[in-house]
Amino acid sequence: MNKTRIKVCGICTVADANKACIAGADAIGMVFYADSPRNVTIASAMEIVSSLPPFICAVGLFVNSSQQEVNQVMSSVKLDLLQFHGDEDEAFCNSFDRPYIKVVRVKSDTDLVSLCQQYASARGILLDSYKKGTPGGTGEAFDWELIPNDLSLPVILAGGLNPKNVVQAVSSVQPWAVDVSSGVEESPGKKDKKKIVQFIRAVENLSRT
Repeated sequence: MNKTRIKVCGICTVADANKACIAGADAIGMVFYADSPRNVTIASAMEIVSSLPPFICAVGLFVNSSQQEVNQVMSSVKLDLLQFHGDEDEAFCNSFDRPYIKVVRVKSDTDLVSLCQQYASARGILLDSYKKGTPGGTGEAFDWELIPNDLSLPVILAGGLNPKNVVQAVSSVQPWAVDVSSGVEESPGKKDKKKIVQFIRAVENLSRT
């Protein structure tokens, strides 16, 4: 099986970023969304990004932010990749001179083939669980059989992943990457080192088979 990349999202502190990087994460995600328990300030994000070792991708997550809000973050925080988790259209996502991924909260009637075409400029499509009124971080998985095998964009699988189910998830979907947040936490916004290590080792061991 090909190597599956790993992003640990909802990083709020330098200490938690270090836990993820040392364990072997390829990317860390920071949430710039005031209503999230994992919301991070610009000042904290600057510290986190400055602490990252080489070759770790710093991802900024936004939910229906304005152009001004995204630019304000980018002017201070050196983000490598943008993640849009709301109702942003393709023109908005592609307007920041920075690569981006688009998040889709999957329901039974979601047309993923069409959405991949709609956001053709994205580097990938992140598939998350749908829960009304909650843009992400639900801790709940969705039906992976809803994902077609022939999507035109690389798939990043999210939604309720944890050390116990990630092997089944990767085996079923064979995504380009997996994205975990609440599944490796002690509490919202505080990561558990042991869970991060267990999660990453599970994915790495599967990639070697």
